[in-house]
Amino acid sequence: MAHSKILVVDDDKKTVNLVKLYMEKDGYQVLIAYDGQQALELSRQKQPDLIVLDLMLPEVDGLDVCRILRAESKIPIIMLTARTTEQDKLLGLDLGADDYVTKPFSPRELMARVRAVLRRVGEEEYKGPPEIRCGDLVVSFLRHEAWVRGEPVHLTPKEFKLLDLLIKEPGRAFTRLELLDRVFGFDYDGLERTVDVHVMNLRKKIEADPSRPTYIQTVYGVGYKFTEDRLG
Repeated sequence: MAHSKILVVDDDKKTVNLVKLYMEKDGYQVLIAYDGQQALELSRQKQPDLIVLDLMLPEVDGLDVCRILRAESKIPIIMLTARTTEQDKLLGLDLGADDYVTKPFSPRELMARVRAVLRRVGEEEYKGPPEIRCGDLVVSFLRHEAWVRGEPVHLTPKEFKLLDLLIKEPGRAFTRLELLDRVFGFDYDGLERTVDVHVMNLRKKIEADPSRPTYIQTVYGVGYKFTEDRLG
């Protein structure tokens, strides 16, 4: 994606100029916004292929920008932030951010993340069935929705991505690191339990008895798999 259009949002002009320099060297077209309101307007007008979004912004906060954009589109978002607590990372990812880079960062690392996210988005053109049924569970990939016993299930973007990945390869045991990389798009040390938390939340929403799951099964010493018994 040599000519992808990228929107860089940060109120620090030095950071913006540095990122812009590296991106243009890589052949990307760069759009710039210095506050959240400008970011929303530009993303709606120009439809960028990816957004690099700072968390701490004037006008509209980065998390709010992420939440609003996610409700409107599937544009991939990489969060930039000086906050380093796990809770902040999880909050950004739960709102639908595709990756997370902590300040201070190396421009090379950011560029590697940009390339990885754009590559992953390119690979996500799904050619399988528009929906999969398994027992009382129905998952629609076109609508990004799920139902249990005919009732809609309200999943976060990451929960849907996790379910999507597992149900498309029933019986395959995914390691936590694999799920972390494929679903969250990053490999931070110590965040493997992020996967456990999301699996637990997903089970509460789709399983009749989350303590005795029939859909998402634990593979001890490895990770998780989707049952292959009840697909039809």
